[in-house]
Order: sequence, then C-alpha cells, then structure tokens
Amino acid sequence: MELVKNLRQSKLVKYVFFALVGSIILAISSKIKIPFYPVPMTMQTLVVLIIGIGYGWKLGLATISLYLLEGIIGLPVFSGTPEKGIGLIYFTGPTMGYLLGFLVAAYISGRFNYDNNLLKNFLKLSFAVSFIYIFGMIWLGNLIGWEKPIFQLGAQPFLLAEVFKILIATFAINQIRKIKKLI
Repeated sequence: MELVKNLRQSKLVKYVFFALVGSIILAISSKIKIPFYPVPMTMQTLVVLIIGIGYGWKLGLATISLYLLEGIIGLPVFSGTPEKGIGLIYFTGPTMGYLLGFLVAAYISGRFNYDNNLLKNFLKLSFAVSFIYIFGMIWLGNLIGWEKPIFQLGAQPFLLAEVFKILIATFAINQIRKIKKLI
C-alpha cells in the first residue's frame, strides 16, 4: 500500500514539474518576437502544439491552465506584459479569445494520434491551431464590434507565420512525441 502511495506522489511531483517547465517555456515563447511580414511572430502557438503533442491532452490542459492562471494573477507571462498591463485586466483585453483558444488547441493536438504521414499530421495540427484563431476572432468581434474587418485584423496578418510554425511541428512530430516517454 505504501509503495502505491509513493508512486502516486512521485507521479504527481513529476506532472507538476512538467507543467511548471511547460508554462515557463510558453511564457518565454511569448516574449520572443521574430521579425516576420506583415507582423512580428511569437512562438507561442508552436509551443502550445508541442505541449499538446508531447504532454498529451490532460497534462497539456493542466499546463496551459497554469500558464493562464499565472498571467491572470499578475505574473508577466503574456506577450505584451508588463508593457501593456498585467493580470486580469490584460487577460480580458483583445487577446483573451486567443489565450482561451490555447486550451482547445492543446487539448485537440494532445488527443490526435500521429503517424508518419506528413500531410495528415499537418492537417491535424492546422485544425488544432484554427481554434486559437476562431476563439480569438469571436472575442475580438465582441470586443471591438462586428462591423470591423475581424478576419483582416485578427487572423490574416498571422497566417503565413502560422503555416511556418505548423510545418516546424509537423516535421518535428516524432521528436516531440518522445517527451511522452519522459512523463
């Protein structure tokens, strides 16, 4: 009985460790701005996919939730923080829909089974990432008004960079899946 209790505790410690590491990497990825046309890109969506694929859907959701909680309580983990504000005020701003979409993308990318078919893997990851933009544009439309060009403001400038990041994840999928063996 004691052995089972110790195993559960050590597994929980391992999960907490991986969730903390994942949230730190996601926070760092939000701060790295790579010059890209027409807008600079961060690596957040790539890291969200890596967390989903590598951690699986349960630990992936826990990790993204931890990251969001860190930002909501005021840690400067989001892109644009602390320069544009912190905490709940920043979270409920224009990017909230995208941030909530991270949860769905991590869940979906963590649920899929991947094989060596690059096209199928690319399409699966594209589907997962699309929820970041869907949630983002819905929130943005509600926030600034639907009469504005929501797609042109909330998705179009980022799509070229997004295809690039999805390609990186697609080609690295077998390496990313090795993370699961550590967990």
